[in-house]
Amino acid sequence: MALCVLPCFAKEEAPRPAQSVDELRGQIEKILKDTHTPGVSVVIVRKSGPEWVGGVGVADVSTNRPVTADTLFRIGSTSKAFASMSILLLVDQGKLSLGDPVRKLVPEIWFENGWEATNPVRVVNLLEHTTGWDDMHLREYAKDAAGMSLKDGLDYDHHSRTSRWMPGTRMAYCNSGPAVAGYIVEKISGQKFEDFVTQNLFLPMGMKTATYFEPTDPTTTTVLYHSDGKTPYPYWNILLRPAGSINASANDMAAYVQFYLNRGAVNGANVVAAANIDRMESPQSTWAAKEGLKAGYGLSDYWSFHDGFAYHGHNGGVEGGLTDMSYMPEYGMGYFYSINSGNEDAFEKVGKAIRAYITVKLPPPAVPTAARLPANAGEYAGWYEPNSPRIELTHFLERLLGLTHVQFQDGKMILATLGGKESFVPVRSVQFRYLPKKELPQPVATTMLLEPNDGVLYLQVGAGTTMKKVSTPYALMEILVTAFVALAVAAIGIYAPFWILGGLSAKRRRPAERAMRWWPLVAVLSLFVFVAIFAASAEDLIGKMGNMTAASVALFLTTILFAVAVLASGIATWRAPSEGVRPGVLRFSKIVSAALLIALVYLAFWGMIGLRTWA
Repeated sequence: MALCVLPCFAKEEAPRPAQSVDELRGQIEKILKDTHTPGVSVVIVRKSGPEWVGGVGVADVSTNRPVTADTLFRIGSTSKAFASMSILLLVDQGKLSLGDPVRKLVPEIWFENGWEATNPVRVVNLLEHTTGWDDMHLREYAKDAAGMSLKDGLDYDHHSRTSRWMPGTRMAYCNSGPAVAGYIVEKISGQKFEDFVTQNLFLPMGMKTATYFEPTDPTTTTVLYHSDGKTPYPYWNILLRPAGSINASANDMAAYVQFYLNRGAVNGANVVAAANIDRMESPQSTWAAKEGLKAGYGLSDYWSFHDGFAYHGHNGGVEGGLTDMSYMPEYGMGYFYSINSGNEDAFEKVGKAIRAYITVKLPPPAVPTAARLPANAGEYAGWYEPNSPRIELTHFLERLLGLTHVQFQDGKMILATLGGKESFVPVRSVQFRYLPKKELPQPVATTMLLEPNDGVLYLQVGAGTTMKKVSTPYALMEILVTAFVALAVAAIGIYAPFWILGGLSAKRRRPAERAMRWWPLVAVLSLFVFVAIFAASAEDLIGKMGNMTAASVALFLTTILFAVAVLASGIATWRAPSEGVRPGVLRFSKIVSAALLIALVYLAFWGMIGLRTWA
């Protein structure tokens, strides 16, 4: 799954910094061993040239083939920058602009935008993820697209490409945007996208072995593994290749990182204009960017922060592979690493070790002086809910779990969520920088109080989360109703063993109460089975849920069973006979039936009843 993680608020504790490449290699070897991760491709580059280009561990567990500087790794969404650079090359040639409406350029590509007449989807929105589109659906992710053209891939399933809000307002990561941009490159250049990139970017940069396709020689590439480090994944031919399909070696990526450090130049000649590298690093199409927030997600290049240092770059993920490419132009330092496993613990630890090493002798950037809270800060105090979900499928859960209370005290802005409290310090006007608990302060603002839109207040938190203010009664109602439903579900589960055991005795059996007890329990058990199926499918989520499989059909059936059980519970309670039912049992049944009915209506509203993840 081509992923992007925007670590605006990194909280990890830095390891003891390695003092040499050999010591760093030793740290990484230990991490791989401790986490059962087969191997990693590693690059550390200075502006003047590479410091370490190589690999640690094995590329193939079955043959013990080692990772080398030539071993190809799948870099996932790190691939997206080549779509942006290709568009920028065509912009420089005067063949289009970032502001061009997409429908004008490629009317044959389907998408839906209710604001198209006044706010069309533009090329820049494709690359900065501000189209408002849902991310690719599981069916699109699951398609093995060997031999398919990019146009066929975009035509395979277009339902995710519907703007959920006005384009050019909020950022929500969407893998189909760069793919549509890639098709624009094909149409304007007259070349296949992959050929255009190879001719104009890969080869001039020195990325001699990089490819969008499965290598013909399997000994040149790594095998990708589950998090156990033993179970391999088959090669996955991604449907929309510009979004995350590149295979690249450490040698390729060393050239790529150095290309950024030298602002688009290779051997003194610009492959991409320095001004275009600047533009890639500068988001411009969100509300926050238009109102002056510097950090965020640019043209396939985003800001991230670790222990007081600001990085540019992009990470990536496919099933069985995780990648990070980051650089600091101000310091002339950058790195790349990619593991051949889905083990996120290993991925995080390797990244910490590399960053600790490259920054050990660097002075951290200056931190902006804290400013006064803006005069209108009080207007922004109150409750907010997430308003820019990446994946619409999980929006029903995100909006509840992400409910946030904002307050201003002691010159700071405090965001309180289920996960705890986070502090932000004002640095300029309505912009704030995050104040980590265990790290050096962040050097730039990442959060902003947005100007009112249609009378509604919004808060931008990091690159990818826009929060919408809601009234206090509304927020408290959501909290209370959610708590009521959760407590009712828990009560059903706690109460069930007692009446089931009691029913083993003939004297304690009460047939008139049976339906009132069993149907709520069936409803709750169906919810638990739903969660269990998702959890059991986690390591193969795309294959199991993106196709019609036993797991995806079972998931569908649990939602139907839940709906039937809830309705049956309500009917049984409503029709409860006046005799043979104890008052306490009837009251309990009415309460839990009401709670389950609330849950059913909510889940049905968000499309979770009858959910077919493969459709």
